[in-house]
Amino acid sequence: MKRLLDLARCQRLIQEGVRPHFRGSVSRVTGILVEARGIPVTLGSLCRIEISPDQSVEAEVVGFRGGTTLLMPHGELTGIGPEQSVYALDRPFQVPVGPSLLGRMVDGFGRANDGKPELFEKEWRGVHQSAPLPNERVPIHEPLPTGVRAIDGLIPLGRGQRMGVFAGSGVGKSTLLGQVTRGTEADVIVCCLVGERGREVQDFVQDVLGPEGLARTVLVVATSDRPPIERLTAPFTAVTLAEYFRDQGKNVLLLMDSVTRYAAAAREVGLAVGEPPTVRGLPPSFFASVPQLIERMGRTSKGSITGLISVLVDGDDPNEPVADTMRGLLDGHIHLNRDLAQAGHFPAIDVPASLSRLAPNLSGPEQLAHAQAIRADLVTYREGKDLIEIGAYQPGSNPKLDRAILRRPVIEAFLQQVPQEITPLAETRAMMQLVAQAGESTEGAA
Repeated sequence: MKRLLDLARCQRLIQEGVRPHFRGSVSRVTGILVEARGIPVTLGSLCRIEISPDQSVEAEVVGFRGGTTLLMPHGELTGIGPEQSVYALDRPFQVPVGPSLLGRMVDGFGRANDGKPELFEKEWRGVHQSAPLPNERVPIHEPLPTGVRAIDGLIPLGRGQRMGVFAGSGVGKSTLLGQVTRGTEADVIVCCLVGERGREVQDFVQDVLGPEGLARTVLVVATSDRPPIERLTAPFTAVTLAEYFRDQGKNVLLLMDSVTRYAAAAREVGLAVGEPPTVRGLPPSFFASVPQLIERMGRTSKGSITGLISVLVDGDDPNEPVADTMRGLLDGHIHLNRDLAQAGHFPAIDVPASLSRLAPNLSGPEQLAHAQAIRADLVTYREGKDLIEIGAYQPGSNPKLDRAILRRPVIEAFLQQVPQEITPLAETRAMMQLVAQAGESTEGAA
């Protein structure tokens, strides 16, 4: 195995060496940027900065300023200084793809960072690819069970759908994603953790995935201490890996936590290269790059990429710019409620505020009717909650509210679920039937 890896590495180095390399030099290092002169390159291409005879670092072209080229190294800036040689590699940024990535953890640039041997696959793919054409899309009509009753029953997720999980900090967003990871029936899971704490990454691997879950998972990790270019690139690396498995006929679940930290990295990079700040300091490039990322997910005739993307809502404001942008791009949204979380209700899904745009295609008429009835009861109870709590409501004055009060314990039992509990889809649908029957029997007795 080691000889095959060495052979693949040699082949790649030979291919790298036969390309014509144009040489320039570092002219300035400021903040997170390296400015170079004398190299004919294009936006998005790669360069190599020679720090010493035995040390170099790759850098991506992120812009131009006058006669200089703006570079962001794929690593730390430590050791980079003026007049060091810069070589144009005449290729875009690529990552290795292949079945050996299953069970592995890579950084935002696709390099192994789990202490295992370096990855040298025969196939490499550029991380910036076009989305499938509209006529290549296949209609989404097959549900992807997650094991979470509130999602599978009321906010169904389909194979190839893009769903957002919107929540403030500390409301259980990461815990819910972990529960979905354990309960999903996807063939392959690609999990992209952007801006997370290193401790949380290790906890996710050991406590959430475990050995069995890790065997079908590829982890792309760019922790909060990594350079902004790595945090900016990690989601595109993840979707590139997911596209490889999709093209092999697999149904892939792509988890991304979180797009808000990706937005923060875009802000750092955009301001560094001189982009004008817009709302909340976000650069125009963020609003251009997010649709490119989201549209690469979906279902084709070969396979599917189901996207479950978390949005860390700033200040619990559902209309802040990142959340508002994502809600318009996605095929549905799951909102987590802080009041529910503080009351010990897990998962803290605010069902009336959540929506799956593909629910009619993924649920039968019976399930849709049950889901609508549960939603109606939740909304009715919420509207009359204040009167109930102060004792001002008189039973019998509002039949809909009476029904919602009687059914509330059963509905809450259905919606609440401990993180370790996984419910099959058939059982979820049967439980929804029981909830409906409980309401009917109660009304008949009355």
